[in-house]
Amino acid sequence: MQTLDVIVHAISLASATSRSYELRAVDGALPPFDAGAHIDVHLGPSLVRQYSLCNSPQESGRYLICVRREDAGRGGSRTLHRDITVGRRLRISPPRNHFPLVTAQRHVLVAGGIGITPLLSMAEALAARGATFVLHHYTSSTAESPLLERLQVSAFAERTTVHHSDQGDTIRTGLPTELLTPAPDTAVYVCGPDGFMTHVVAETTAAGWQPGQIHTERFAPKAPTAAGDEIATEFTAEFTVRIASTGIGYPVPADRTIADVLTANGVEVELSCEQGICGACLTPVLAGEPDHRDEIQTPDERAADNQITICCSRARTPELLLGL
Repeated sequence: MQTLDVIVHAISLASATSRSYELRAVDGALPPFDAGAHIDVHLGPSLVRQYSLCNSPQESGRYLICVRREDAGRGGSRTLHRDITVGRRLRISPPRNHFPLVTAQRHVLVAGGIGITPLLSMAEALAARGATFVLHHYTSSTAESPLLERLQVSAFAERTTVHHSDQGDTIRTGLPTELLTPAPDTAVYVCGPDGFMTHVVAETTAAGWQPGQIHTERFAPKAPTAAGDEIATEFTAEFTVRIASTGIGYPVPADRTIADVLTANGVEVELSCEQGICGACLTPVLAGEPDHRDEIQTPDERAADNQITICCSRARTPELLLGL
């Protein structure tokens, strides 16, 4: 996997529990990025985490990420908050974007907590092009509002509404006014904790918005429901993955992932989050039916059955032929 060498140029407090990290290239220039893009940050031999870029895509000299410390998380945020200091060199991936802005006459951006990061970059891009949009940011309190000061002094401050649950203003008390009535020329973007996103998507769908108008990005795998548990365990039998370039097939036991098996057999694959939320390991499927368990593909992409996240998904047929 291609990586870039960067240096931590500055660190600043973004809320009581969040920090912003400004990354600059050690040598040369950083690749450009589009709003909604993220990077992989290599924090250790087996510790790679994905963070959305939250600065304006018009900026060419730096990447800006904002990370909320999650003591109950998988260790990435703790490592950043505890060990990373100004001047530290890091390896990152080039930006990738599975959450791009679509063309629409109007955009409604709805963020929950640290989910503001990709939407802030989108707001910067939309404001720069003179587009019509509004931004709603839902947080628990003023102290826990990531990047609040930046929002307050931004060029789109008048189009931004910050909601604090400790003041009784939550997404569960009602959708933003702009979402109460569907508008065919409007795109809705939602990012935040799983429960927040599930609620917003359910309520907007119930209000009459079409699925194709609602765009989401998750920072963690979707929490399974009882029905989801049944789906997840229905197809766990052993199957075979066959590599098109060599014709060799490899059995994938119920307790191992496709990526595990291929890596163990010397097949080079690209991995990052290993949770199905970043898209780094999407691999072409030439034959067979995948059992999709990722959070990155759209419903239409899943229905096409022509690619699979090999870090978490499985097979509904005895064999999958992969374009490797």
